[in-house]
Amino acid sequence: MEEEARCFLGRFVDEFPAALEEGSPLPVSPLSCKVSLEELYGESLELGLRLLALRGAPPVLSALLCQAALSQLLQSDLSPFHCPQEAEANQEEQIVVLLHSEAVQRHFLNKLIDEALAWQQNFIKLPSSPSRFLQSSVHAIKNTRRKMEDKHLALAEFNQLFGIQDGVERAYYAVFDGHGGVDAATYAATHLHVVLSKQETLQGDTATAFKTAFKHTDDMFRGKAKRERLRSGTTGVAALIQGQELTVAWLGDSQAMLVREGQAVTLMEPHKPEREDEKQRIEDLGGCITFMGCWRVNGTYAVSRAIGDFDQKPYVSGDADCSTTQLFGDEDYLLLACDGFFDAVKPSAVPDLVLDALQQPGNSEEGGETQLKQSKEIIGRRVAQHLSSCCLKTPLQELHKLLRTPLPKIHHSSEGGRDHFAKLLPVSVYLSLFFPGAGTHPTD
Repeated sequence: MEEEARCFLGRFVDEFPAALEEGSPLPVSPLSCKVSLEELYGESLELGLRLLALRGAPPVLSALLCQAALSQLLQSDLSPFHCPQEAEANQEEQIVVLLHSEAVQRHFLNKLIDEALAWQQNFIKLPSSPSRFLQSSVHAIKNTRRKMEDKHLALAEFNQLFGIQDGVERAYYAVFDGHGGVDAATYAATHLHVVLSKQETLQGDTATAFKTAFKHTDDMFRGKAKRERLRSGTTGVAALIQGQELTVAWLGDSQAMLVREGQAVTLMEPHKPEREDEKQRIEDLGGCITFMGCWRVNGTYAVSRAIGDFDQKPYVSGDADCSTTQLFGDEDYLLLACDGFFDAVKPSAVPDLVLDALQQPGNSEEGGETQLKQSKEIIGRRVAQHLSSCCLKTPLQELHKLLRTPLPKIHHSSEGGRDHFAKLLPVSVYLSLFFPGAGTHPTD
């Protein structure tokens, strides 16, 4: 990885030998035209990670560079980037300071270029990359929709991105199923993990940290939606692997499932309008659930909880639920998906579908070790195509998107009984996932 990082830094410095000049076009486009001080954190990290990923940076180096550049940015005088204050209709409302996104992000990218140059001139040994152990891949399809409205995030380098050094390994994965536009899903994918990282209860009470983060992200998006007259919403499911503990948080009908020793494990119950407790909650608030092709809240949205959808709050709630599961090392993989996938495939059917795809012969005429040496992309694509073909047989399936990541295979060594990560075999199911070598499953 060190040689890969050195090569990348050389290429990057060659491409950006000096700071971006004022008024020059940015190499990547910011998400917003204007950004609040609170939103600057997430939007800058997203921009930096996107720029570095497009140029093939090692993930752990990307996280460290972005974290250092953001730290420098936040210590800067940002007043030159402030937008003129607009007259507010309601003088009692708190004035939100907004910044010109292109200008302030150029400043951030220049900090990033400075950090890369410093690393290139005085290379610092990189820590082990979490991506080596928690490998994941993504597959998304919009199917018959005009535009893709869903987003995902796979962040094995959670600690490195946020400068967390408490000795507890963390990795974050999320899928957001947008509706009425992509704005809410993009916003959640950009900010939820940032808000989560700031929660004081992150280590001691992860469920509370997740619930607070979901609620605060919803509140943040309310401000943006009001400023920019946005009307979209998104359900979401997110997972944080923290040491030997898995916490899943969800809002709406996106789902996560665990496969352990080839068996599906239920982690959650999705929020749907027709679910009895959700129906009762909405009716207690004075709303109603009606069937109009599917069950809808007040005859509008087919989701009962979401980020956004402010015209139907509080009937469409922004309160997330959480579950926590201990990891023992016999886990095969974690799968996160939009509701469209689970409309077509029952969770109990997933393990057999994945195994069936893995057992299909590859393109190589040779078997055994040769087949196992096929690239992760080829294996992942084969399983993805198999799962997606099963989904597409069902007319209910309008949108398929999965995110899955392997869980660390844990075993005890003879040296002090410490835990270690075992090697993981790459496979995929629509979004790729990686199996640890265990039981009857293929192994490295």
